[in-house]
Amino acid sequence: MDLAEIGDPVEKYEAMTRVAQAADAIPAFDSIWVYDHFHTVPQPTLETTFECWTITSALARDTQRVKLGQMVTCNGYRNPALLAKIASTVDVLSHGRLYCGLGAGWYEHEWRAYGYGFPETRDRMRAFREACEIIVKMWTEDYPTFTGDYYSINEPINEPKGVQKPHPSLWIGGSGEQVTLRLVAKYGNASNTGGDPETVRHKLEVLKGHCETLGRDYDTIIRSTNINLFLLKPGEDPETATARARSVNNTSYEMFARATMVGTPDQVVERLQAYKDIGVNYFIFYIPRLAYDLEPLQRFAEEVAPRLT
Repeated sequence: MDLAEIGDPVEKYEAMTRVAQAADAIPAFDSIWVYDHFHTVPQPTLETTFECWTITSALARDTQRVKLGQMVTCNGYRNPALLAKIASTVDVLSHGRLYCGLGAGWYEHEWRAYGYGFPETRDRMRAFREACEIIVKMWTEDYPTFTGDYYSINEPINEPKGVQKPHPSLWIGGSGEQVTLRLVAKYGNASNTGGDPETVRHKLEVLKGHCETLGRDYDTIIRSTNINLFLLKPGEDPETATARARSVNNTSYEMFARATMVGTPDQVVERLQAYKDIGVNYFIFYIPRLAYDLEPLQRFAEEVAPRLT
């Protein structure tokens, strides 16, 4: 719903470009991210939702420095061999700036609306496991083969494979302890888990255990988390300051504050430090209303980011 107040679809995309280019110009930001959804979240509405990999490609050409990621690509929406091909292409056209995010998918309404059905969790996770292996094979082998229960490939040619070596950066989203975090340890360049610091700490301990089992160096994995953030100005009343951001989904302040880190720079730094202390070394922030006001982006870069390095 970030673009709901903009009527013209062209202007909606251009608003995204302005945010991307603003981040591109601020060294404190390493990357920009998009969602892989066809419908708005949390409720489907007749509101614009651009296709994830199309805008990843376009934003790659609209920017020059920042990495570009998807948090995260839904495995069920694209054949993994095709996704590997798409990602390889984007890695080249972005000059090696791709962060390829991948997850098993969860938004049932969207799956069914687009005709994908909605497999049981067990099947989605098993298909996800196979997809990770196929994608890495497509990125690293000349004539890869794979035969699984959900997917198969028979010596597909994927040229060019990308720019980054040994392959484009693979970010695996989710916190499932038996499958997802093990996949991170086996294939991932980065892990993305959410929740409060104690929850994330536990998940990172599980990830570390998988790394030890598989002989993977835990410290080579980027350990990221998502934070919804609303930065207050000095003296602002939190409920009043967030009113416009909350109005899009008609959300009470109490509900908004449960899902969003609301605070002054000092308060935000203190709360983010708790994540750093348990091993998080990369933050992905969602800041509401950047399509209309870029000032919070600059304030974060000046008042928060330098205190987290």
